[in-house]
Amino acid sequence: MDLQLAGKTAIITGGNSGIGIGLSLHFAAEGCNVVIVGRDMDKAREVAARAEKLGGRAIALQADVTDRAAVEAMTRQAMEHFGPISVLINNAGGPGTISPFEEKDDDALNWEIDLNIRGVIHCIQAVGKTMLASGGGSIINISSASSVVPKSGMGMVNYAGTKGYVDSLTRALAFEWASKGVRVNAISPGWIIPYSREDVSSGSNWRRFAFDVFGDPDDARARIAAGTDSYISGDDLPLRRAGSPDDIARAALFLASDASSYFTGQMLSVSGGSYMAS
Repeated sequence: MDLQLAGKTAIITGGNSGIGIGLSLHFAAEGCNVVIVGRDMDKAREVAARAEKLGGRAIALQADVTDRAAVEAMTRQAMEHFGPISVLINNAGGPGTISPFEEKDDDALNWEIDLNIRGVIHCIQAVGKTMLASGGGSIINISSASSVVPKSGMGMVNYAGTKGYVDSLTRALAFEWASKGVRVNAISPGWIIPYSREDVSSGSNWRRFAFDVFGDPDDARARIAAGTDSYISGDDLPLRRAGSPDDIARAALFLASDASSYFTGQMLSVSGGSYMAS
């Protein structure tokens, strides 16, 4: 199916790591102009080179999404390079540390709030203004299963709360901007394992703690498929396999395209059935 995304420009925050790499490569394969935004520029440039080999055009731009001025500058650079922005994927985010909620200090709490809430706000306001001016666009917020599955938020309660904000923002903004031609949807990933240890940026939560918890990605995928993982039981994951960045990217391609033109304010759970909406 031709999603008719060729030639359209997509900004992908955190496009240089984990899920973001899958998004960057799949959008490039559809012929998109891909703006890979991150702080680790070596990794971002590496992913941009891989993306261009798949048929798209790609640039790597450095921006800390918690810095409004940096996001606005990135948006201007993207438009100077590729023109109007059709798609924004707010993928940058993650938990800071795993710890009991009562032990979280202000620095840890604020780090997660800044990244997962203010970062999304900054990007939507900067890029959204250009979409409103041009008469349309698709914004896709990457949420988390932790916002809807309480067990998934164990040790990451504040992070789960920030993603709950993202879910609510998605619905409210979708309603406000629907008449202006801008659609806003969210994807809620479940257990998504990177392609490899190399496919994460230097600042990724995988490098901070997740590899220590889950181990090598290939081993984690095998344990989850066998139902022997100590963190994920068969009851937690009806479709017994780990998710891949490819799974999130395919959902995002649908939401970015006119195939989903009657979708707005929706949250797609891409979680192997760990969350089933009633």
